[in-house]
Amino acid sequence: MKMLLESLEESLVGRPRCGGWTPILALQSASAATVTVKMGADSGQLKFDPAVVTIQQGDTVEWLNNKVFPHNIVFDKVPGEDAALAAKLSHKKLLTRPNEVVSSSFEELPVGEYSYYCTPHRGAGMVGKIIVEG
Repeated sequence: MKMLLESLEESLVGRPRCGGWTPILALQSASAATVTVKMGADSGQLKFDPAVVTIQQGDTVEWLNNKVFPHNIVFDKVPGEDAALAAKLSHKKLLTRPNEVVSSSFEELPVGEYSYYCTPHRGAGMVGKIIVEG
């Protein structure tokens, strides 16, 4: 297995030469994406739009204060994780102005599902979920 990895590295990155490597191809990491979730639908409904988002590790989710404020984002405790993780992702302060934006980065977080809600409108069904894939 080690030889296979070394061979792959050699063919993608460079060829050995006296005193170092000669680059052939520079590898680029995939760029992280930013996904926007509206807080309050354009129609005025008390919901996150979209309610469920699937992202990759390293992506960022931003929440846009769209309609029927105030709103906030509070994450539920993730099973098997420290409660501090939910607090780190949450934005408990109420957003009261149109077009206010807050964001959370899902860099270095475990693959899984992260549920959240808007405190003032949770009873009205304003809940969401972020699915993080590897």
